Amino acid sequence: MSESTEAPSGAAAHESEGAVAGAAGVGELQAALAAAEESRNQYLRVLAEFDNYRKRAARELENAHRYAVERFVQDLLPALDGFALALQNSSTADVKNLLEGQAATQRLLLKALEKAGVTELTPEKGATFNPEHHEAMVAQPTSEYPANTVLATVQTGFLLQGRLLRPARVIVARAPDA
Repeated sequence: MSESTEAPSGAAAHESEGAVAGAAGVGELQAALAAAEESRNQYLRVLAEFDNYRKRAARELENAHRYAVERFVQDLLPALDGFALALQNSSTADVKNLLEGQAATQRLLLKALEKAGVTELTPEKGATFNPEHHEAMVAQPTSEYPANTVLATVQTGFLLQGRLLRPARVIVARAPDA
């Protein structure tokens, strides 16, 4: 009797192929599950980092709003000190010294505003009336200047970084009555 070295046939062959395929499939499944778990862990880490970033950005924004005017206020304090000094010495100082103190205090205020990006709008006499930056208080008849030109500035206007805070109030020329 000779032993057969032939490959198993039929159902036996199919079972052995399935066992090999099943073992390979289990390994692939385990590798896929491990990769999925790693991806999930990475996702959770990124999500946590983003949440921390969002919270940190919100804190920084809150602090920026809370302390935004700090530097501006520090620039205004010398002007406030000037007012306090003027009030303290108002009974003993002469008019000339008081006026000089007021002018110095005004310069300090204007310097603080300039540092904050505020510029004055004081149109020159004869400048063209600009309704975007000027508010006409009175239209005065004159033949000295053309119509729609500024004759005088009643109140200074201000811009903040190019944005109008307050228009300059002006007297505007108009053609004389006939």
